[in-house]
Amino acid sequence: MFEEWKGKRVLITGASRGIGAAVALQLGTLGARVGVHYHASGEGAEQVADAIRAAGGDAVTLKGDLSRSAEARRVVDEAADQLGGLDVLINNAGDMLGRAALEEIDDDRYEQVMDLNVRSLVMASQAALPHLRRAGGGTIIHTTSIAARNGGGPGAGLYASAKGFVSTLTRNMAKELAADGIRVNAVAPGTIATDFHARHSNDAHMAAARASIPMGRLGTADECVGAYLFLASEALSGYVTGQVIEVNGGQLMP
Repeated sequence: MFEEWKGKRVLITGASRGIGAAVALQLGTLGARVGVHYHASGEGAEQVADAIRAAGGDAVTLKGDLSRSAEARRVVDEAADQLGGLDVLINNAGDMLGRAALEEIDDDRYEQVMDLNVRSLVMASQAALPHLRRAGGGTIIHTTSIAARNGGGPGAGLYASAKGFVSTLTRNMAKELAADGIRVNAVAPGTIATDFHARHSNDAHMAAARASIPMGRLGTADECVGAYLFLASEALSGYVTGQVIEVNGGQLMP
């Protein structure tokens, strides 16, 4: 069943670390040609690409600030050019950009959070359409979050709301693009042990999250990979679109 990945052309945004890096490495190992996008973590992106090549795969790195529409379009077009087309787009780039209570939110913070988590995804998806149509169809997968359903923790309101936007847009895009043979789904990670929480969560935040997880521990980036592979595979999920898969150890059971 994994033979379908041989030569598949995949762009993963925000793939220099965490979940994006884990997905990129797995797909590259399976034989996909992978575009590893990054914004600031060039060294991390090159390490991911080198690991894919060492495993016998093919990878290119692409730098760009996806919160800017023109940059998002450029990155997608460059990826398609370097990969020889595009079959799968995984919109994984995003970040909380720090915690802020409602009274602390100003125009700059609002725009930064929404541009990174929403604008980037909308514009990258839009730019991918002609490439996916040229390929005869394909798959778009968004990374949303458990915060889209539970509202997020203290100071995460903007981020949670942006991810709620992503989950809702997933369903609308699935309806709109089905006629083009393009499936659109999303993965919603729960509390995953990546540098995201090292940057944005203190010990109290993490203790509270851990206590709310029936499995009694945080997840890992590698444990999220299977959901992306399932949604990207025509053999496994060819009749699945408009869905959000929760990967959270039971922390949320919708």
